[in-house]
Amino acid sequence: MSNLNILISGSGIAGSVFAFWLLRAYPNANITIVERDPSLRLTGASVDIRSSAVDIIKWMGVEHEIRKKTTKEEGLQLITESGKEIATFRATGRTDIQSFTSEYEIFRGELAKIFIDPILDQVKVIFDETVEGYEEQDDGVVITLAKSKEMKKYDLLVAADGLRSKIRGKMLNTKPSEQLYDEGVHIAYFTIKGDLLQGGLLAKATSTTGGRAVYLRPDPHPEGRTRAMLMNVTWNSNVEMKERLNKALREGNEAYMKLMEELFADVGWLTPEILRGMRESDDFYCSLFGQIRSPRLHDSRVVLLGDAGYATPGFGTSLAIIGGYALAGELLSNNGDVKKALGGYSGIMTPFVKSSQGGDFAMQLFHPQSTWGIWVRDSVLRFVTSLRLPQLAMTVAATLGFTEKKAPLPDYQWP
Repeated sequence: MSNLNILISGSGIAGSVFAFWLLRAYPNANITIVERDPSLRLTGASVDIRSSAVDIIKWMGVEHEIRKKTTKEEGLQLITESGKEIATFRATGRTDIQSFTSEYEIFRGELAKIFIDPILDQVKVIFDETVEGYEEQDDGVVITLAKSKEMKKYDLLVAADGLRSKIRGKMLNTKPSEQLYDEGVHIAYFTIKGDLLQGGLLAKATSTTGGRAVYLRPDPHPEGRTRAMLMNVTWNSNVEMKERLNKALREGNEAYMKLMEELFADVGWLTPEILRGMRESDDFYCSLFGQIRSPRLHDSRVVLLGDAGYATPGFGTSLAIIGGYALAGELLSNNGDVKKALGGYSGIMTPFVKSSQGGDFAMQLFHPQSTWGIWVRDSVLRFVTSLRLPQLAMTVAATLGFTEKKAPLPDYQWP
C-alpha cells in the first residue's frame, strides 16, 4: 500500500523519526502531524543517544549534524558542598559503550529540529491542535480533532503525544496516570543566563541530605549559559515529601520554584546563585522522573510510540528513535498491512523495553538521604575512581564484546 494515510499526534523526536523512515519506505504516503503547541517545541534539557539508536542516526545520515550540535560535555564530576572533587566520570570516547555522559549529549530542541527539518516539506503539520477522540473500524480509524472538530478516516493513528498521552488513556480505557511508574525522582530544569562553570566542559553535581542534588551542565551558547537541574530523590516511605513535591507540580511553576527555594536554602556550593538564576530563567520546567509501563502498545489501528508507550528516563530518547524506526520498518516489511505491522512492532519493542526498564533503586543509592549514607557513597566513589576501575571495567568489557545491549531489529530492505 504505497499511499498510506497516517496521522501522528505529536511533532517530537519519536514522530519525526517514524515519519522520516515511513517516507523512505513509502514516498507517496500522506502524513498529517498534529501538534498541541502553536509552533514546533524546540526546547528542553539535554538528552543522549545510545544502543541501536546510534546505528539509526548513522543510517539517517544525521550523525555528523548531531555531533556538531552536541553540548561538548566531557563527563560528570561529583563535588562536595564546598566545591571539592569527590569523583570524576569522563566520557568514554566510544559509541558502543558509554558512561554517564554520552558521545551524543545534545539539547532536546536541537535534536528535534535535526529530525523534523528534512521532512517538513513532505508532511502536513497542524499546530495548536490535538486528537479529541477516535473510532476504529475494519478499514481505518476515524479521528476527531479537538479544536476544529474535523473528522477524517486514516489508516493508522500514531500516538506520539508524550508521557501523559490522552490517546493511551483512551486506548486502555484508563487515566493516563495509571501507567506511570514513579521512580521517586522529581526534577526542575532551567537555563541560567551566565556561565557558572566558567568555560568548563565537565558537568558538576553536589548531593546533600534528604536526597537533594544540584546539577550544572555546560551549554555552548556564545553568550554564556548554564543548564541547571534541582533534583529531589525519595524512597517510597517518604510519603510526606512525595506529596509536597507532587502538590507543587500540580499547582504549577511558581509553587514549585517556591518549594525549591525552601528545600535548597541551606545547600552550599553555587546553590544560592543557581536559585537566583532559576527565578531569572525563561524556560523553567518541572516534572516527575517516571517510566510509562503500558500493558500493550497497540490496538488494531492505534499505536503508542516513544514516551507515550514507554517513557524511560535516561534511555527514553534512544527508545523513541528505535521505536520510530521499527514501526516504519514493520510497515515496510508487511507491505503496508497495518495490523500485521503493529503486531511486529510490538513483538520487537515490548521485550526490549521491559529489559530496559529496571525497577532498581540506583537513583536512591546515588543520592542518599543521610549524612552517613553520603559518607559511604563518597568513600566508595573516591576509591573506585582513584584506581580507575570504571575506565578499566569499560575497556575490558569492550574488548570482550560486552557492549551496550542492542534492540533485535530485523534487516529491513529499505528502497
